Amino acid sequence: MASEFDLVEKSRIMDAAGMKRALRRLATEIVEKNQGAKDLYLVGIRRRGVPLAERLRDKIEALEGEAPLYGILDITLYRDDLSTVGANPVVNRTELVEDIDGKTIILIDDVLYTGRTIRAAMDQLMDFGRPKKVQLAVLIDRGREHRELPIQADFIGKLVPTKQNEIVKVMLKEFDDVEAVGIFERP
Repeated sequence: MASEFDLVEKSRIMDAAGMKRALRRLATEIVEKNQGAKDLYLVGIRRRGVPLAERLRDKIEALEGEAPLYGILDITLYRDDLSTVGANPVVNRTELVEDIDGKTIILIDDVLYTGRTIRAAMDQLMDFGRPKKVQLAVLIDRGREHRELPIQADFIGKLVPTKQNEIVKVMLKEFDDVEAVGIFERP
């Protein structure tokens, strides 16, 4: 199986400036739909959803003058493909320091593809309590034709219809030393 280092970039669909604009728009849409930041709880899905959630928190704070609550989900043990991940999957901590009951949870991830990651995140989230509602924000939505579950995003940075054999990679300075989104293929 090819590793991510064997991938060939087919096209660059977003640069650092485009990502900033998309996140600013997402923050504005989240605040508008929820009439402010009161009772918002941003929850980033490990890995790349975490820095995106942090950035959205900062942008919402700049808009509203108050930062929403913020937490992190590690869905590793909730994945339905855990047996294919490996014998000893790396499990990081879930960090939800505030009670989620009665809050509007904004789940944040980098790419929405099949919907399975989001299903796992919702399963784990419900183990922590009963939120008022759960909304989904993603930087990239690959299109509904790839969905395996009836899941859709409430807030989308960019809709990028893709082919099954293409891979969308969100590159963040925290992990990749570059800020961009590209479509990749295996050679």
